[in-house]
Amino acid sequence: MIAIGCDHGGYELKQAVMAHLDKRGLEYKDFGCYSEESCDYPEYGRAVGQAVASGEFEKGIIICGTGIGISLAANKVPGVRAALCTDCFTAEATRLHNDANILAMGGRVVGQGLALKIVDTFLDTPFSNEERHIRRIAKIEG
Repeated sequence: MIAIGCDHGGYELKQAVMAHLDKRGLEYKDFGCYSEESCDYPEYGRAVGQAVASGEFEKGIIICGTGIGISLAANKVPGVRAALCTDCFTAEATRLHNDANILAMGGRVVGQGLALKIVDTFLDTPFSNEERHIRRIAKIEG
């Protein structure tokens, strides 16, 4: 199951991502926000981060205006590896090399068509399980 959240700057893109997940038959839980009314991204980044770190959700998707702030908030949660992706190459690489468990995107940075391809790439790319990447992730986790 996928945890998803956004602030007001990511609301419109989150709606498109959820419709895309519905078409793919993938289950998700929406952690908010629920409108374009101004709100604080750390709440939603943290909520999705905690949901993923707890093990209740396999992966997460978070969206704010740039993707930067919400990814910073999510990465404060131990066990979270949130990666800000603006193209399919970075989405694939972060899954293969970093075993990222949360995808962050900027609703004001990537268009809807590209964003949905990024989502698919992130969700469909497995971790490589190569020893060098496992070693590096352990160093990140500290």
